[in-house]
Amino acid sequence: MQININADKTIDRHAGLDEHVQTVVSTALHRFGEQITRVEVHLSDNLGQKSADGDNRCLMEARVTGYQPIAVSDHAATLHQAIGGSAEKLKRAIDSALGRLHDKDKRHANGAVPAEADAEDTE
Repeated sequence: MQININADKTIDRHAGLDEHVQTVVSTALHRFGEQITRVEVHLSDNLGQKSADGDNRCLMEARVTGYQPIAVSDHAATLHQAIGGSAEKLKRAIDSALGRLHDKDKRHANGAVPAEADAEDTE
């Protein structure tokens, strides 16, 4: 998985910040393995703009093989909180998209009857 980090001119980008983003994103999304080809991370500080959730924003967009890109964002008081919040949101969004397919395959592989078929038999 390739992780690209972009920051606007208001962010003091340094090696420590890049390493933090790489670690947080890799940890959150490691279970999806090779299904994710690239994650774009956009960092910005909305200082001066009205934002009820905080001044720092992190937008993450994942390129998942066979799917449209999945994008999420988070606003927080600190940049590290925004990065962590976005990573968790992205993990849930990808899990939601991919998880349904895996759950369906798992049910059929285990010989379980889907709930819809079971409901039809009782009518």
